[in-house]
Amino acid sequence: MTTSKRPASQMDQQSNKSLEKYHAQLLELAEYKMPFGKYSGTRLVDLPEPYVVWFAQQGFPKGKLGKLMRVVYEIKVNGLEYLFEKLP
Repeated sequence: MTTSKRPASQMDQQSNKSLEKYHAQLLELAEYKMPFGKYSGTRLVDLPEPYVVWFAQQGFPKGKLGKLMRVVYEIKVNGLEYLFEKLP
């Protein structure tokens, strides 16, 4: 079995692209607002944890909103809100 080694500069470029991708996704999540309900207009990351947990129990909406709310749920239940402290 042989393993191929990539030059460090190529690995750095790939790492930077991955980080940029995740950074862009976090920025999008930080800006996305709840489109309906009691918290309409509130950024998803600012939704109260009990509200997000309720959605997790009842079922998240379909589509992009549901996917983003699942991420918010994971962030909140794992105490990772600090990820958004320095974002706009």
